[in-house]
Amino acid sequence: MTRAFPSLVVDDYDPSTFAWDDERTERNRGITKTQWLSLFERSTAEFERRAREDEGSDGVRASAFASSFATVIAIAREDAREDEVRKAVRGAAHGAYDAPWRGVNCLEMCRARDGALRARGFYDCFSKVKREENRAALTKLRDVLASIDLAEDANGERLMSVIRGCFAGNIFDLGAAASAALFGEGGCDFASTKEKGIKARPWCVDDFDALKARWLCGAPHKKAIMFVDNSGADIVLGMIPLARELLRRGTHVVIAANSVPSINDITAIELEEQIIPALVDLGDVILSPAIADGRLRVVASGSDMPVIDLRYLSDEIVDEAQDADLVILEGMGRGIETNLYAKFSIDSLKIAMVKHQEVATLLGGELYDCVVKFDCAPER
Repeated sequence: MTRAFPSLVVDDYDPSTFAWDDERTERNRGITKTQWLSLFERSTAEFERRAREDEGSDGVRASAFASSFATVIAIAREDAREDEVRKAVRGAAHGAYDAPWRGVNCLEMCRARDGALRARGFYDCFSKVKREENRAALTKLRDVLASIDLAEDANGERLMSVIRGCFAGNIFDLGAAASAALFGEGGCDFASTKEKGIKARPWCVDDFDALKARWLCGAPHKKAIMFVDNSGADIVLGMIPLARELLRRGTHVVIAANSVPSINDITAIELEEQIIPALVDLGDVILSPAIADGRLRVVASGSDMPVIDLRYLSDEIVDEAQDADLVILEGMGRGIETNLYAKFSIDSLKIAMVKHQEVATLLGGELYDCVVKFDCAPER
């Protein structure tokens, strides 16, 4: 059973931020459906490579995935009848929930790509790299937290340090061709990225001042639901420190992670088995007690994709969110390509680094630009 996020304003909700079916609107800034599909085409090689490594044989099933998804892209690119396109895209979406068809868009193509992988037996072909990156990031967490603790609280310097860490961690995204290429060249160093690799403000979406004002002057939030993104530096060095800052202010934090593996996104099971025990062992004076008494906990979101439709969530996360007064959507998939303009009846924060040139163009920014979209709850 799936349910909608309780504070989501559903009346005009469309999870897809960018429309692919109207290439003439100013909102699309000249980015065509063909260009969007080329984005998926460029990233397919990384998926096929990981599938071949996972298959451990002659790569027949990996090739079958790549061929199948290439066919879906080709049909979606053609000016074919809508029912033919829908049949091709939805036909690849093995095991996905039955959401209403809204045309070819980012969410549908992610659904089709993951479906094409699962249909050929690739349930989690990024598992090895996720585990390796989680282990590597955990060795650096103590130093990252110590650095944050040196920053001043009163002027927002500490908050900025945490937010920059979220950006630096979010570069680790093997679903984006540009980021995957960086890792192919030997990886990204978190500390140097945080210090020197973050674009100077103003960012392409920059509500940091509003966030800082709420953070410094408003009452602490009672409970935050945090939808997280990638494994490795993203979750460990970016989002765990943000969760720690919220806990430090007295906020209970629920981390919502994928129920089913997709790309290198962290899953709820991986958090419970690989990350949470390591945080307990760390002995941090904020994190360890919060885990012990349930002020920091993990819940499966119900999602099986790197993007998310907030009308189709697990009972567990919907129940947890009933009394939340802050929702955080992190990562390009959950916070930009879907849900950037989603409205809530509670405070909301969308935070991510831009890793697709097409998205950068649409937001009036550049590759590796940053997004901090913060909206206070409407006054009642």
